[in-house]
Amino acid sequence: QVQLVESGGGSVQAGGSLRLSCVGSAYPYSRYCMGWFRQGPGKEREWVASVGTTAMTTVAESVKGRFIISKDNAKNILYLEMNSLKPEDTAMYYCAARICGSSSFLPRGQNDFAYWGQGTQVTVSS
Repeated sequence: QVQLVESGGGSVQAGGSLRLSCVGSAYPYSRYCMGWFRQGPGKEREWVASVGTTAMTTVAESVKGRFIISKDNAKNILYLEMNSLKPEDTAMYYCAARICGSSSFLPRGQNDFAYWGQGTQVTVSS
């Protein structure tokens, strides 16, 4: 069973930055595709960003140019660098993982991932 633990959430003013981290027990981390999702108050969970087993990444249009996803395989850590934060970014942020057999695969759907963390709260005030 893969365990994922997020951290780095908090409260920030609009325009500020935060970096989320997700430490995983998956081994080797390099074989896992990983992603970030978020669920705002009264909203459904939505995909934010994914990283494959290579350096390939993809992010949602709503965060493109502001959020960066990266993965440190040596440290078993997934990151989400969030800049120029907006009040609409307020949400619980979750990391997710799955084993990827293809280096070109970039999962985006919730059903694409097998393992989930408990989430870390991000609150952006105007």
